[in-house]
Amino acid sequence: MFHPSQAGPALWMLLAYLLGSLPVGLLLAKVKGQDPRKAGSGNIGATNVMRTSGKALGTLTLAGDVLKGLLPTALAMRAGEPQFLVAAVALAAFVGHLFPVYLGFRGGKGVATALGVFMALSYLAVLIDIAVFACVLYAWRYVSLGSLVAAALMPVLLLALKAPAAYVLLCLTVMLLIFAKHAKNISRLMAGTESRMGRGRT
Repeated sequence: MFHPSQAGPALWMLLAYLLGSLPVGLLLAKVKGQDPRKAGSGNIGATNVMRTSGKALGTLTLAGDVLKGLLPTALAMRAGEPQFLVAAVALAAFVGHLFPVYLGFRGGKGVATALGVFMALSYLAVLIDIAVFACVLYAWRYVSLGSLVAAALMPVLLLALKAPAAYVLLCLTVMLLIFAKHAKNISRLMAGTESRMGRGRT
């Protein structure tokens, strides 16, 4: 059976990017005749879709965005590709979500797709990270803060679990991109004007 590695690393990365570019939240919201880019925070991610189109579509968006990161990363690992190529494929899928070709390179913030990537790399690290995210969310009720803390913690967890250097470097890159995409949230957190869970934009 054909798989992308037969045509080389470039095809692996291209297919991962195109999969990551799929605007799951937008496609699902269209079912209700809605466009998450024109409501709430304007983001196409699960949180805004849930707010503007309901919990069911928000949950489906979350699942879809996670799979965009999980599937190509897991397939590359299962195919026995070198660790650096697995990391490159994972990054391509993640970048696809941030800068989707189908939407003029204006995409989401990448947290759910990053979660999918991390699930393929280390379920144990993800379980610890989710627990920390939940604690931050419970204590301060800022989804953005929980996401940022979780993103920053993942490279540390992989180092502690002695993951390959390529995967740690991947997580560092993903962390930096997530922080860049959350620049406005960080500014609002510092100013004390960020909306808490259940109250407005994220």
